[in-house]
Amino acid sequence: MTTLLNTIADPSDLRQLSREQLPQLADELRAFLVDSVAKTGGHLSSNLGTVELTIALHYVFDTPDDRLVWDVGHQTYVHKILTGRRFGMDRLRMQGGVSGFPKRDESPYDTFGVGHSSTSISAALGMAVAARDKGESRRVVAIIGDGAMTAGQAFEAMNNAGVIDANLLVILNDNDMSISPPVGALNKYLARLFSGRTFNAARDATGKFLSMSPSLLELAKRAEEHVKGMFVPGTLFEELGFNYIGPINGHDLDSLIPTLQNMREREGPYFLHVITRKGQGYKLAESDPVLYHGVSKFDATNGIQSGKGGGKMTYTQVFGDWLYDMATSDNRLVGITPAMCEGSGLTRFAAAFPTRFHDVGIAEQHALTFAAGLACEGMKPVVAIYSTFLQRAYDQLIHDIALQNLDVTFAIDRGGLVGADGATHQGAFDLSFLVCVPNLVIMAASDEAECRRMLTTAYQHPGPAAVRYPRGGGNTAPEMTLDTIEIGKGEIRRQGKGVAILAFGTLLAASLNAAETLDATVANMRFVKPLDLELIREIAKSHDLLVTVEENAIIGGGGAEVARALADMGIFKPLLRLGLPDRFIEHGEQTQLLAEVGLSASGIAESIQTFRASIT
Repeated sequence: MTTLLNTIADPSDLRQLSREQLPQLADELRAFLVDSVAKTGGHLSSNLGTVELTIALHYVFDTPDDRLVWDVGHQTYVHKILTGRRFGMDRLRMQGGVSGFPKRDESPYDTFGVGHSSTSISAALGMAVAARDKGESRRVVAIIGDGAMTAGQAFEAMNNAGVIDANLLVILNDNDMSISPPVGALNKYLARLFSGRTFNAARDATGKFLSMSPSLLELAKRAEEHVKGMFVPGTLFEELGFNYIGPINGHDLDSLIPTLQNMREREGPYFLHVITRKGQGYKLAESDPVLYHGVSKFDATNGIQSGKGGGKMTYTQVFGDWLYDMATSDNRLVGITPAMCEGSGLTRFAAAFPTRFHDVGIAEQHALTFAAGLACEGMKPVVAIYSTFLQRAYDQLIHDIALQNLDVTFAIDRGGLVGADGATHQGAFDLSFLVCVPNLVIMAASDEAECRRMLTTAYQHPGPAAVRYPRGGGNTAPEMTLDTIEIGKGEIRRQGKGVAILAFGTLLAASLNAAETLDATVANMRFVKPLDLELIREIAKSHDLLVTVEENAIIGGGGAEVARALADMGIFKPLLRLGLPDRFIEHGEQTQLLAEVGLSASGIAESIQTFRASIT
């Protein structure tokens, strides 16, 4: 039953409800959310935890004129439902459907596009300063999770906000109980007290009076910090220049709404600490919020059922098994992940080697420099990281690792198109931004077996080396060995004539299928850096047309390197470069997206035939 929810077309309708009706709306939203995500897949447990908080924000603030800036986006489904997109949730994360993340061009209520974490405070501060400078009275609120608070950018923004005269409210959605003790009646009372007009007016007046005596003012500040420190862990945020409020129960509308109403009237930077529970209201998600964080389609009544085995192995699982095996054989190996233990396949390794496993939080820059420090002391760090998350640590990759030629292995997951997560997570650029970095060996795995051998090769190489592999899996079961391959050597996988396809990574399979209709030669290039120049030279001598294929941006990457190599060798042959187009690719099924950009087997064959006809 969605009696109240059916009356909500946008937040202005929500604000017409009485306070007494809001708990019923929360129940309806939670039921709708479980039913909807069960049918489409998506992020569930974190969204269940923000139901009341989202209602309270839209109830108190005049959105979209007041700005809500969400961090990451895993907590915005209720926001989307309440802002006119409820009837689009049946196509969540599908091609042409609602995005799983905030998007400025999708709704005026999505004030800032986001997929990666820890950007909300910076963006919200910019909006708050703009409002101040334009003389606008709108309020700006950043909502950030406790996991995202581990990133340096969040604290960089807070450090800046604390000295800027702008009206900014930062809400910490603490859903892991990692910072604060359980919430009780005393904390609820103090939150309302510290956010209220009487307390703040008294503090402001006292501050003006005591400013005439610096020693008394300092004594009063210390006394206030001591009193608040007895009840709330706000000292750090107060030192950064924020007025700290909380912690309060993020599922208690009777606490949330009056606190937010008080804070909406206050000037300057405020920090509200809210405690929520992942999976709130859905017992299965409450008991296992990690399992229900990102879900595929499932039965909402019976929950996610454990697999029965026999399915294909994913590249992430290949990496996890390899990491465990290599760690068993070499006690110098250290595994590092920026808050993606499960996603990157490190759970088995972490359980077996807890002292050699380091989840550094959402702190990619730190992860890489931490790995550099380990390498300096003779350890063998392996950094497991998604392609798009590696972008966040590019300076550390160049300056701290490659420049010093340190022995760090990069296991780059989600290379290429990832599907439903969309433009913010498509691994489209890693080959392009990596290939220009000196000292770095770069490999692109064509299947699971080759991925395992490449990981060993990268690990044994006495310098920085990266192995790139996609999301999902194929059909090749790797042998459980620790064999290597020769660095900089590709291989011919099909001998044909006239046309030669030089494939980088998992598009080798599609290239082989395309080659059957063209009777083309196919080379598995394996290495983007160093390229197999001898193989390229021999192929160029015996073929009329060369074609490079990669699941990477067409600008840069393997195709561009082949073009450069041919030019350097003085070889002038027609060259067709196939890859991801020069635009951001939105969400959808991986196979659909590959077909859309012409990287299916038929699309590759058609592009070659069209190009061949144009040059004859």
